[in-house]
Amino acid sequence: MHSTINNLNDLRVGVVGPGRLGTALARALREAGVAVEGPAARGEIPPGCDAIVLCVPDGEIEAAAATVAGAAPLVGHTSGATPLSALAPAGAAAFGLHPLQTFAGEPGAGAEPGALAAFAGAGCAIAGTTAEALAFAADLARALGMTPFEIDDQGRAAYHAAASVASNFLVTLQAAAERIAAGAGLEPEEARQLLLPLLRRTIENVGELGPERALTGPVARGDEATVAAQRRAVGEAAPELLDLFDQLVHHTRALGGAHV
Repeated sequence: MHSTINNLNDLRVGVVGPGRLGTALARALREAGVAVEGPAARGEIPPGCDAIVLCVPDGEIEAAAATVAGAAPLVGHTSGATPLSALAPAGAAAFGLHPLQTFAGEPGAGAEPGALAAFAGAGCAIAGTTAEALAFAADLARALGMTPFEIDDQGRAAYHAAASVASNFLVTLQAAAERIAAGAGLEPEEARQLLLPLLRRTIENVGELGPERALTGPVARGDEATVAAQRRAVGEAAPELLDLFDQLVHHTRALGGAHV
């Protein structure tokens, strides 16, 4: 079994799970010159593989691992939160490969060349039950243009929570902003297009300056009259979001105070 990136082209990698990540991963690996079987449907076994990557929901990993038992010397999953012990039914050296990236849209979308672009530049959490398995996960990540970093089972929950806050909760906040913007007479799509440039610049500022220095707005300025006016507007437009608004103001004050 080879495990250096120079020899990945000599290997055959099976992908199980034709969802968004499995489809994107299979396409990107092919684009990188890796021989790929799949993405196979859950319950199917990609034939003749040196390694198999399970791109299935967390709750189905153990069952999927049992299905591919004996099919390859290396079996991995793409879960950020699930420990490698879930792969024990496969009876193989186990590895984890979790792209720190989001994959939205329909699984069949984006069939044109350029699948690697979805992975390039992202971080990738890796783990392995053996040195060979860990090295293989790192090589796969690098082949996809990602930067691998090791996360052990003890740190997985905190790592995955951080990823959810950074990505999933950002989507929730944008939806809340669109809901509140209705109080100004803006339709959701109109509000989205108007807010996106602000959202993009904010993310760029965080990357360049860090959260504390990137913080702007009435809470950071200590403009309590404006914050109170905003709260009244939220109460009128979207009262179900008042608790969220109050919590965000509280934590934003703390962040702003840390920078003073």
